Amino acid sequence: MASTSNRLALCALAAIAASLGAFLYFFYLWPQPKGPEQPIPFSHNVHSGIKQIQCQYCHPYVAYSNFPGMPPVEKCLHCHNYIIVNHPWIRKEHEYARQGVSTPWVKVNVIAEHVFFNHQRHVNREVACEECHGEVKASQRLPQKLWRMGECITCHQKRNAALDCWLTCHN
Repeated sequence: MASTSNRLALCALAAIAASLGAFLYFFYLWPQPKGPEQPIPFSHNVHSGIKQIQCQYCHPYVAYSNFPGMPPVEKCLHCHNYIIVNHPWIRKEHEYARQGVSTPWVKVNVIAEHVFFNHQRHVNREVACEECHGEVKASQRLPQKLWRMGECITCHQKRNAALDCWLTCHN
């Protein structure tokens, strides 16, 4: 009788330990999702972290346009005409420049088609890039982010910003 109850207690303890181990693995150790693969592996960690290049250098329209802008090939080659010129990815960037085409970057921050997002308004209100985009300077490849309305509403409420649907986001 005592042997059976000990066996049940050990089985229950083993099940609890296995459940706890699985929980900890999936919560803390499970690999974080990576964003979409880009045509040229771009490291935000190197550029904005180590080299401390400001966001607005590569995304030049963010302060005065609705669209932040993606860096044109010429912007990349401003440095990479001199820095690691013969690296295969940089040679690929040179090839885009020779063809006169933009680098086909894959979008990582996605909003619904019916939403109008104005970067300019947020920059003018001194909302730091990191508040929405996170610490990109710590990332090699940015994870894809699908923006949901609730995140924007929560932020607007916290900042006492406009919540009028048609004047704010859906115009």
